[in-house]
Amino acid sequence: MKIVVLGGAGKMGCISVQTLANDPRVDEVVIADFNLENAKIVAEYLGNPKVITQFVDVNDHAGLVAVLKGADACLNATVYYTNLQIMEACIEAGVSYTDMGGLFHTTLKQLKLSDRFVEKGISAVLGMGSAPGVPNIQSRYAAERLDTIEYIRIYDGIKPPPPDDVRFTYAVPTILDELTLEPMVFENGEFVAKQPLTGFEDYWFAPPLGLLPMHYSLHSEVATIPITFKDKGVKACFFKINYWGMAKETVEKVNVLAELGFAGRDPVEVAGTKITPREFMVAMMDNYVPPITDFLAPPKNEAPNWVKEIVTEVKGTKAGREVVYRLGTLTLKGALPTGAAPAIAAIWLAEKRVKPGVYPPEVALEPEPFFKELETLGIVTQVTVTQPV
Repeated sequence: MKIVVLGGAGKMGCISVQTLANDPRVDEVVIADFNLENAKIVAEYLGNPKVITQFVDVNDHAGLVAVLKGADACLNATVYYTNLQIMEACIEAGVSYTDMGGLFHTTLKQLKLSDRFVEKGISAVLGMGSAPGVPNIQSRYAAERLDTIEYIRIYDGIKPPPPDDVRFTYAVPTILDELTLEPMVFENGEFVAKQPLTGFEDYWFAPPLGLLPMHYSLHSEVATIPITFKDKGVKACFFKINYWGMAKETVEKVNVLAELGFAGRDPVEVAGTKITPREFMVAMMDNYVPPITDFLAPPKNEAPNWVKEIVTEVKGTKAGREVVYRLGTLTLKGALPTGAAPAIAAIWLAEKRVKPGVYPPEVALEPEPFFKELETLGIVTQVTVTQPV
């Protein structure tokens, strides 16, 4: 089994490479990246003969198709802006596909490619990271056990860093978009846009995470889950997170810069050179990204000293009685599920466990086998069922 990881030298992609390389079902993992220097650092750190590096520019369609040909699956760990063009290359190369999310709007565009994937006999699972990804499958677990559903609420709780810890631990452009773009929620059976950094509520997570302040964020889960389970009468669905795992103070600093126009996409001429404020801001924020080897390092904690819990609460009825399912997926390393979940999906795609077409995770992947695979990686899912006496 050969799997190509586009962006495999990135912060989340390197964890996918690590997960795949350690899996006995996988024979070869290709770190396909524009940054060959980082790719070699990842390969050397892993020291696994299954791992090879290869240069790729995702904007070079012919070159990208050439890299993909002969692979059993493509795991796209690049920034979500490239999802559609990479899927086009997968169609031409005849390779199944998964990614880490499309930030709602891109996901909806990707789903429209389903008929073309069917014609080619290949499959795609969209939004297979920590979140989106895990919550989609948590939702399916609960939905399969309920007759009706009132709401699906998703909470991504992350142990906050100290106030003076200014670090960005996943794709900086995506962080900036999640901070500045309007979150979408499903209310009273309709999609509604909210203002960024609103919808605050305190939510209790498993110890030692405890009570954390949660707010809306634009995410792909909300784009598909209410549609997938519409026949059960879903009226509401949202995704909330606590400052994207950053210190509140860091988010406030970035937000001020965004309000001053530094997130703007229109070019500005400075000393005869044109650059968008956003490009400049992203370049400066990249100076606060940890070294790639930090993401590959083993967890610093031991269970049950969890650093992240992904929670999905589903309220509905069973046999006329009100029931609430709470599924919490816990990890000792915050970035681990983001890289591990799509690695599992890529393996399942390579094994042809997903029928041809393009699907969200809750349609494509069986919950219990998926959770069991996560557990072998130290990512544990717990289920609580509450109902009136």
